Amino acid sequence: MLENLTIEQTSKLLNSKKASALEITSHYLKKVSDANKLNCFITVSEDHAIKAAIQTDNRISKNKKIGLLDGVPLAYKDLFCTNEILTTASSKILSNFIPTYESTVTSNCQKEGAIVLGKLNCDEFAMGSTNKTSFYGPVINPWKSNESDEDLVPGGSSGGSAASVAADLCIASLGTDTGGSIRQPASFTGLVGLKPSYGRVSRWGVVAFASSLDQAGPICKTVEDASILLEAISGHDKKDSTSSIEPNEHFYKNLNSSVKDLKIGIPKEYLSDDLPEEIQGYWNEGKKILSENGAEIVEISLPSTKTALPAYYIIAPAEASSNLSRYDGVRYGLRVKGENLTEMYELTRSEGFGDEVKRRIMMGTYVLSSGYYDAYYIKAQKVRSIIKSDFDLAFKSVDAIFTPTTPNTAFPISKEELDPVQNYLNDIFTVPANLAGLPAISIPFGLSKSGLPIGMQLITNTFKEQTLLNIAKNLQDSINFNIYPNQWWK
Repeated sequence: MLENLTIEQTSKLLNSKKASALEITSHYLKKVSDANKLNCFITVSEDHAIKAAIQTDNRISKNKKIGLLDGVPLAYKDLFCTNEILTTASSKILSNFIPTYESTVTSNCQKEGAIVLGKLNCDEFAMGSTNKTSFYGPVINPWKSNESDEDLVPGGSSGGSAASVAADLCIASLGTDTGGSIRQPASFTGLVGLKPSYGRVSRWGVVAFASSLDQAGPICKTVEDASILLEAISGHDKKDSTSSIEPNEHFYKNLNSSVKDLKIGIPKEYLSDDLPEEIQGYWNEGKKILSENGAEIVEISLPSTKTALPAYYIIAPAEASSNLSRYDGVRYGLRVKGENLTEMYELTRSEGFGDEVKRRIMMGTYVLSSGYYDAYYIKAQKVRSIIKSDFDLAFKSVDAIFTPTTPNTAFPISKEELDPVQNYLNDIFTVPANLAGLPAISIPFGLSKSGLPIGMQLITNTFKEQTLLNIAKNLQDSINFNIYPNQWWK
């Protein structure tokens, strides 16, 4: 009864009193302790979870108002600051940091009654697409290829957020998406991953990577759950100057699966001979399903697509080099003593940051330096504006855009890319939505010949999340992907 629960199912169990919040929470805490091999959790907050579960049961027994997430065991990517719970960003430099405050997103979840099981492993400071850059070691994808017993990457940077839900260690999770870090791991693990419009969800209290790109969002088993979590975490926040004043919406209540008379764009630039045949096949299947369900498929052009990745890998490291300058050993986090202040800075940052973070700080510092600022950073920002204009033009003729989420399925952890750019190419289909600030969702579509999940992506115009969720539900209901990995890690 308690296996592979969704948020919807959990709420029904609690409301009907067929199970208590304490029973459900204890069940999931046991599953977490049995799944150490996957390395999903950095911190398990058992005491907090048990206390919250008891409070939920007390509310239910007194018939008090129950929130959207009351009694639902969630887990958070370890970028969300959580009061009195270790928050590391999967980095050595923050390995002893315990905040005295709560991020807006996690605070919103608590207000709706969510139970936090703990903090999830991710790429260090969200920099990566494999979850191999974490100071705490890689997360292991709960899925296995039927051609090999090798451990696979779960995707990144929200690898722990995806793997924990796929392995049913929590009912849903929160991740962050800077260039695809929710959607790509969701695709690799057979889940629904939603990146909201930039500004829809507050960034206050979230450890920053690239401030103009970062956005928090849910990783769930169903589109319905994604709509519930989005509704819970959205809303204007006075503490975040980039927070939108758009009114919050009842995404779950207004969810429907009609695509009748909607126009779905297929960008010709995403068509490539390099795209694996099976991913192309599912893409074609999706077009057919949408067409049969009443939508019109329209070919569109996003001519600046090929420039999105290079622009992103100039803008994101530039913002990262600025954001990460605060980690110097003076106020909080790791401190390595030196002979003088400058040496302390150097030793702390050298020992505290991993290779990928150092690489991106150096890239970012370079493109912001005198003589290169105009040649690289300003030019990348101009390209970003052109990419946004491409989308604006496309959305004058279509309601949504339909593409693959990733150019490949999950690959072995042991696979070493000598050229870091090869790893950056994992984000080729997801990065444009971040540069343009658009909402996008990945939904599971099927399995490859080797038995690994393949996801497809939908993108809509800014703050059109309801349309996005409705189309995603139509596809979800038509496909009925209901497959979970076998629990080999027990």
